[in-house]
Amino acid sequence: MSQLQVLALIGIMALGTQLTRFLPFVLFFGKRKAPEWITWLGQVLPSAVIGFLVVYCLKDVTITARPYGLPELVAILFVIVLQAWKKNALISIGAGTVIYMVLVQFVMT
Repeated sequence: MSQLQVLALIGIMALGTQLTRFLPFVLFFGKRKAPEWITWLGQVLPSAVIGFLVVYCLKDVTITARPYGLPELVAILFVIVLQAWKKNALISIGAGTVIYMVLVQFVMT
């Protein structure tokens, strides 16, 4: 791609990103209430996205070969326990990632 095409692509992606960020504020400004289905989507989509991410992250785990999915299992259990205890997704996911990376890089080699 030429430099002009790359810049055009970056501009279009930036515009699309900004449009998705600003559109809800444009559509539902002031005292206008969001439709019921949008409120429902706001309630169910976060859990659905997390479910998809978990499935995506575990799709290549081989439980029939060493390390048998143990780093993933330990990290998942650690995230669940930490989330139940601290109720902070940032801490839970960050600590789970660190635990997983330590297990994969240093323990399960």
